[in-house]
Formats: sequence, C-alpha cells, structure tokens
Amino acid sequence: MSIFRAAIIGGGNIADKNHIPALKQLSDQVDIVAICGREQTKARALADKHGIPHAFANTADLYRECSPDLVVICTPNYLHYPQTIEALEHNCHIFCEKPPALTAQDAQKMADLALQKGRVLAYNFQLRQTSEWSLLMRCQTDGLLGDIYHIKAHFLRRRGIPGWGYFTNKSMQGGGALMDLGVHVLDLALCALGYPSPEHVLGNTYDMIGKTGGKGLMGSWHPETFEVEDAAMAYLSFSNKASIMLSSSFALNTQADKDRNLEVFGTKGGVTLFPFSLHTELAGELADIQFPYLEDVDIQLKNTVAFLDACQGKPSNVCTGTQGAILQNVVDRIYQSAAT
Repeated sequence: MSIFRAAIIGGGNIADKNHIPALKQLSDQVDIVAICGREQTKARALADKHGIPHAFANTADLYRECSPDLVVICTPNYLHYPQTIEALEHNCHIFCEKPPALTAQDAQKMADLALQKGRVLAYNFQLRQTSEWSLLMRCQTDGLLGDIYHIKAHFLRRRGIPGWGYFTNKSMQGGGALMDLGVHVLDLALCALGYPSPEHVLGNTYDMIGKTGGKGLMGSWHPETFEVEDAAMAYLSFSNKASIMLSSSFALNTQADKDRNLEVFGTKGGVTLFPFSLHTELAGELADIQFPYLEDVDIQLKNTVAFLDACQGKPSNVCTGTQGAILQNVVDRIYQSAAT
C-alpha cells in the first residue's frame, strides 16, 4: 500500500491537538510532509514540535515544493472554499474542518469539483465515530427503531461564547452557534434520516446575550463587536413527513453549562444518544435499555481512518462532499428564514 503525502493547512489548535496527532498514529498510511500557516515562524514552530520537515507561509510554495497527495484544512471558515478549490486543482484529496463553507453555493461548487476531479472531499464531523452513534446505526439496521419520523437535536452552551479567535466575526465565520456547534448534531440528524433535503425550513436566530454581555465561561467577549448569533433554533420537515427540531447556542439561560444530545423517535423504538438508551417495548412491557459498557474511543483518530479509507476506495462513514453541500444548504435556509 502506498503512503499518502499529507500537508496541514492552518497552524492553530485544531491542527496541533487533533489532526496531527491522529495522522502521526497512522504513519503506515500517511506521512505529514508540511505545515502551511499565515506566519512562517509559527508554522515552523509547529512543524518542529511534531517533527514535520517543511513549513510554509503560503499555499503556492507548498504545492510547488511538496506536491502533497492530500491536505487537511484547519483554517477559519471563510478560507474553506478557496483552499479546497485550490487543493482540488492540484489533484489532492481534502479533509476539511466543519462547516463546509460560508454558503451553500460554495459548498456545492466544492462537491462538484471533487466529483469532477475524482478526489475525495470529506468533512471532519467526528461525532459519527462515537460508540453511541455506531450503536444507533446498528439498532436502525436491525429494525429496532422501525421508521424514524422525528429527531430532536441540540448542542447548547449556557455561557460559552468563545473569548478568542474569530468565532464572533461574521465575515470570517459566516455565523455563530449554528455554524460552530449546531452543524455537528444537524449532521447526525440528517444522517439518521438518510441525508435528505428538507421541503420546509423554519428558523430563528438570536443575539440577545452576545450583544449585551455578561458572565462568560469560555473567556470574555466584546459585545460591541459581536456580529453573529448566540442561539439558533429551527424546524425542518421532509417530504415523507419526517421532521427535525434543531437547537444550538453559544449563550442561553439554561441549567447545564453544556448540553449536547440527539433524541430519535421511530415507529418501533426511540433512542437518547448520550448516554445511550433504547426506549421500546419488550415482552409486552415498556422498557428502557441502558448500555453502560460502550467503548470510549478516539473519535478524531477514527474519523481520520474513515477519511483515509475513502481515499483508498474502501467503505467509509466519513461525511462526504455531497452530504456537506446538503447540510450547508440547510444552514443557509435557516439563516434566510430567520432573516425574513
């Protein structure tokens, strides 16, 4: 088996703590040859930290000198589209951080070009690799849920507006809580339904706390420069009458500091994802079945394996470019609904 030459674009925390360690555990499949960041000194420091030979401050030099087979894009949201297009033009496979892009139009162009070039475009939605999600998929395959017709998906923080980076900058991130948090559980909800496009989307967004300020649990933010939503709520309905209720927040006056979950309702059974519980009938009685021995797995490592499997033409459950375009279209429609 040939070894992929990989380059990391973006030298921030997600590259340092997630992607590089995962790739280094897969040295039999991939060799990290370069880091590319905005500042040469920082890129060089990160490369030295992880024993990576090359560091660049621009992608032109990266492609000219290293000719990678695949790139991992770990940059702010507004760069996902141009950097993915550039990588595809250099015939690279791409593993891109979420969300896919700033707009549905861009995400669709990315997916179309990947298909045209015969390259893999995948997104890093790691919750697909949890033991809980794998068990839900098994329950669905085994017919324990019947037909799924409604899903409640939420990813909420009480006061978790990030006090660093670009998370409150709309031009760079495209949005706030929905773009950063909500897309994770939206991906799972769409996946459970087979990734259809909804017929109808109703959404609302809010910036009440972000604009007025208050106590923060993830650092201080500046209300006067807060440009995104601190909460987004949506209702999606599909042609087969299935539906999704989606809630996400950076800041919401709720009890838990952080609450991330999926509730799945089917004709034969339902599931609460975290911790996993199956709600059904057993021996003629209502039953809640717990699974206390699920394996705690490295979901970043598993998602990186899934991406490399896709690059080698193997079966994979990584989020595809086509699915990413559908998801970004839903996100666009939520924002459009909220605005109108």
